[in-house]
Amino acid sequence: MSAATLTPPATAELADGRIGLRANLRHIGALVRRNLLWIRQDPESMFDAILMPIVFCLLFVFVFGGSIAGKGNQDEYVNYVVPGLMAMMGMNIAMGVGTGFSQDFQTGVMDRFRSLPIARSSVLIAKIVVELGRMLVATTVLLTVGFILGLSVSSVAGLLAAIGLAAVFGFGIMWIFLTLGVVMKNAQSIQAMGFLVLFPLQFGSSIFAPTDTMPGWLQAFTDYNPLSSLADAARGLMNGGQPIAHDVLVTLIWAAGLTAVMMPIAVHKFRTKS
Repeated sequence: MSAATLTPPATAELADGRIGLRANLRHIGALVRRNLLWIRQDPESMFDAILMPIVFCLLFVFVFGGSIAGKGNQDEYVNYVVPGLMAMMGMNIAMGVGTGFSQDFQTGVMDRFRSLPIARSSVLIAKIVVELGRMLVATTVLLTVGFILGLSVSSVAGLLAAIGLAAVFGFGIMWIFLTLGVVMKNAQSIQAMGFLVLFPLQFGSSIFAPTDTMPGWLQAFTDYNPLSSLADAARGLMNGGQPIAHDVLVTLIWAAGLTAVMMPIAVHKFRTKS
C-alpha cells in the first residue's frame, strides 16, 4: 500500500495546496455550527443585534423626528429613517466581526484553526455567514419596531429586496473589518478605528436626514457616500415614489469592489499572520 493511500484526504489536499469545493463547504458548515454554538453558550453576544436597533429607532424617531420632519410628523419620519437604519446595521455589525475575530486570535482559537487541514478562507467565510445571520436578526428587530411605530411598505417584494441589498453591502464591509481583525493587535484598536470611519460615513449621509440643507462641500461628500446610495435605494424599494436604478447599481458596485479587493487581502493576512 503506498504512502499516498495512508494520507487522509483533507491532509493530502492541503499538502498540494488544493481544497475541493465539497470539502470547503463542509469546513464552512462545521465552522458555522461552531460559531452558532458559541453564541448559544454566550447569548450576551446577541445583545447588540437585538438592542441596538430598538435604541436607535426610538432615539431618532422621538428625539429627532419632530425637528427633522416637523412636529407631529413622526410617522412620516419613520418611513424615512428606518430604511436608512437598515443601511447602518450592516456597518455596526461589521465592526463586531473584526473585534470578535481579534478576540479569537487572543484566545488562541485561530492558531488551532490554522493548524487544521482546512481551507484558510473557510474560517473567514464561516465568520461572515454567522455575522450576516446576526445582521438579519438586527434588521428583523428594527423592522418590527418600525411597524409598531407606523412604518408602511409599498410592497413585500420591495422590502425583501431592500433587506437583500443591505445584506450584500454588509458582506462587502465585513471583509474590511475581518482584515482589521487579523492585522490589528487588539479589539480596542479595531473599535477605535471603526468609530473614526463609521461616524463620518453614517452622519455624513442621507441615513438620518435629507441632504438638501447641508453645506455644499458636505453634499458633495454625501453624493459619493455609499451609505447614502444604500439608504436611498432601500427607501425607493420599500416606499416607492423615487428612481432607484442608479442607487442600487452604485451599492452593488461598492459591495462587489470591496469584496474583490478585501477578501484576498484578508485571506492572505490570515495565512501569513505570525
